[in-house]
Amino acid sequence: MKKRCLVFCCLLSALGSVYTQNAGAEAPQTIKTTAVSLRGTPKYRPGFTHFDYVNPDAPKGGTLTRHAIGTYDNFHAYALRGSVVEGWQEFYDSLMTDSEDEAEVLYPLIAESLEYAADYSFIIFSIHPRARDQEGHPLTAEDVAFSFNTFYEKGVPQFRTYYKGIQVQVLSGNRVRFDLPEPGDKEKMLALGGLTVFPKRFWEKHNFSEPLEIPPLGTGPYRVKDYQMGQYVILERVKDYWAQDLPVNKGRYNFDTIRFDYYRDDTIALEAFKSGEYDIRSEGDIEKWITQYSGTAFTSGLIIKEEVPHAIPRPMSAFNLNVERPVFQDRRVRMALNYFLDFEWINKNLFYNQYTRTRSYFQNTEYAATGLPSEAERQILEPIRDRIPPEVFTAEYNPPVTDGSGFIRPQMREALALFNQAGWELRRGKLVHKTGGEQMEFELLIYSPDSEKIAIPLQRNLARFGIAMHIRMVDVSQFVNRLRSRDYDMLDRGFSAMAYPSSTLALAWHSDYRDSSYNMAGVRDPALNYLVEGIIAHQEDEDALLAWGKALDRVLTWNHYVLPQWHTSTFRVAYNRKLLKPEVRPRYSLGLHTWWVRPGS
Repeated sequence: MKKRCLVFCCLLSALGSVYTQNAGAEAPQTIKTTAVSLRGTPKYRPGFTHFDYVNPDAPKGGTLTRHAIGTYDNFHAYALRGSVVEGWQEFYDSLMTDSEDEAEVLYPLIAESLEYAADYSFIIFSIHPRARDQEGHPLTAEDVAFSFNTFYEKGVPQFRTYYKGIQVQVLSGNRVRFDLPEPGDKEKMLALGGLTVFPKRFWEKHNFSEPLEIPPLGTGPYRVKDYQMGQYVILERVKDYWAQDLPVNKGRYNFDTIRFDYYRDDTIALEAFKSGEYDIRSEGDIEKWITQYSGTAFTSGLIIKEEVPHAIPRPMSAFNLNVERPVFQDRRVRMALNYFLDFEWINKNLFYNQYTRTRSYFQNTEYAATGLPSEAERQILEPIRDRIPPEVFTAEYNPPVTDGSGFIRPQMREALALFNQAGWELRRGKLVHKTGGEQMEFELLIYSPDSEKIAIPLQRNLARFGIAMHIRMVDVSQFVNRLRSRDYDMLDRGFSAMAYPSSTLALAWHSDYRDSSYNMAGVRDPALNYLVEGIIAHQEDEDALLAWGKALDRVLTWNHYVLPQWHTSTFRVAYNRKLLKPEVRPRYSLGLHTWWVRPGS
């Protein structure tokens, strides 16, 4: 691997100039640039005209109709309650934006350039002189400062915790400066480039923490044209969108209108798709993909069905256990429960053997822990040896394996031994606590029939062992509210995919973020704090980060905070033949923003 110092030097020489901000020996050097990478050198050089994965000559026009499940009652994604409308991401732009064929790289959007201290103690963004909101009013440094302060004061708690101590200062009409409380955290400094910018003149009149029942004034490429609350929403492309010809947007946002129709459940939505009610569908249910994507629309060529292989990092999809619940606080109980999730049977009988078992929080990356710890990992792990599972040092983690027959008596024996060690025993066909006598009982919270389908085999296996798992299906808004209030035992909800171990891991695993809705397991563990802090401290040392990331992966998997599910490395997508797409797909997504409607369709 390249040494981080060499990569950073390449970045400076290739993309920016270095100067000393102030006279004096202790003044940090300041780097001026238009694009910046957390690690390595940005792919696109100064003066690039468009991303490689777009068609810069793609025609504008037409309508893309999509679908959503459930309902919505809110146009504001950052409200502390409510269900937000689909497509809200298109309402706003950020200071800078990424490309979809790189990781950890930022390019100009609202900010046309930036300058930052070489020790990462401050960063200054220069706002593009043409930047406008959707009504044509200039966006200024004041809007940026207002956006940050509003997020900090009225947004989700994790924003306030993550950016604690950062100060924002308006230097002029188009220059805004952020000072970090401590130097050295390049990732946190650059994360400010992803700040969503709101027009102050709209949001100073509305309560940012409350749901918004009217469409907002935005800064991005689309705005609301028409809607029926909870039933549909139609977005229209802002025809005079100031940033439409910037290099980062060339060949993107080609649909004149995007419509989202809401359906009660996915079964109804699929039938609507096959009838031509909407234009594109990504399918996560392999049984539906194999058995239900057929009919006249497919044989006639009206709907195109494609499987697109990819190597994108995969999420830790899982049944997530809330370890604040007494029943899940003993690691041996969590470990035992994993023996009842018969992946091999589910894969054979429900998924046509199309899935692979997930075994890492960094699936499909080099950070997934395999084999035994390296010497570098052992040096990291030794200081916390007495706080982590002993298996971390002696065995490679892998979920339990069955023969796929549905006969799991050997796995039940393993589970019983663990339950007995944890104070549980079988009495008259029920697993009960040895002292209290209460049956092991908990609730799985879900919002989708697809979740229920995969939960029932788990429920059936647990029932054979005298464990009562109740499946509770709620609507999306109830699910979100219960997630935020931590009112659940178990969730069918995993952790997002990660290309590398970043500081955002703190949101899910560090005690400082205990109240974050990302911390679904409810963990407060000094050992995890130590590992996350080590990851944050070594963001610029690739070799060290590899060891720290694998060490964290080992500790998380051996703590059994989840029952890992499965993944696939294929996009399964069906779409109306009126949709066209570039020849090159971006590395890290399907690239729907780059598609367009066939002229004349």
